[in-house]
Amino acid sequence: MRDPGLQPERTRLAWRRTTLSGTVAAVLAGRTALHGGPSSARIAVCAVCCVLWVCFLAVAHRRIRTLATTGDDGPPALAARHATAAALCAVALAVCGALLVL
Repeated sequence: MRDPGLQPERTRLAWRRTTLSGTVAAVLAGRTALHGGPSSARIAVCAVCCVLWVCFLAVAHRRIRTLATTGDDGPPALAARHATAAALCAVALAVCGALLVL
């Protein structure tokens, strides 16, 4: 027997884990930017990381809220523009983090 409440719960937890991972990446980017003397380029990349993190956080919060307020028929599918925004923010955050390491 399938419980329709489990899938939204697992999805909600996955969004929270991904948000936590993005938070750690943004904090480490800030730490790396300020370690060893900040330069204007490092601070700019760190600022971009923070903006990307906030954008991802907004998409994730919206999806978590949607999953929490669904009825018995299940949550609606994630809109393509929200999925694209989340994926682009995650990839761009990884690129910015890599730039700070190099």
